[in-house]
Amino acid sequence: MPPTGQIIILNGVPRSGKSSIAEAMVGWENLGVDRWMREHTPEEFRPGIGLRPGGERPDLESFIQESFRDFYKLIGDAARSGKNVVVDIGFHRWYSQPFDPFAEALKAWADLPVLVVGVRCPIETIMARRNAGGDGYAKGTADVPIPAPVQRWQDAVHEGKAYDLEVDTSVLTPQECVALILAELAG
Repeated sequence: MPPTGQIIILNGVPRSGKSSIAEAMVGWENLGVDRWMREHTPEEFRPGIGLRPGGERPDLESFIQESFRDFYKLIGDAARSGKNVVVDIGFHRWYSQPFDPFAEALKAWADLPVLVVGVRCPIETIMARRNAGGDGYAKGTADVPIPAPVQRWQDAVHEGKAYDLEVDTSVLTPQECVALILAELAG
């Protein structure tokens, strides 16, 4: 039986830099939320496990809970087969019904080595990245408020989480974040 692989959870808001960190983790399998959505979520159920905080789509929530269980199994199976896995995600528990996918993930992977990394980024930097990406969000300036969905992500993602390591992508490059993560694993 191969040795057990490591799981790294990169938890943060959209545009916080999680995907860039995951891409910089050479040799690690990225089984994050974007890949899951592309490969496992039918169009009519999107964004699936990427549903934003606020209980806005209660009609999707039973599907989301089932999807999370399948997501945890895929990641757990990969790690149990010896693969090192990085999970690029924004966990929150702001659904219309009580549900904490972060706690459920930790239970599902309780027999595996898991490093939980909080990917932090100030909302001003998030807005600058969104504006540069041309995704249709209003500019977060003094005369245009931060859009409510963006603020909800900022408020919900880190709520109630204990991290093994935190990184701030407004001051660190993805490569510097990876170096800190690998040092934490080696430590």
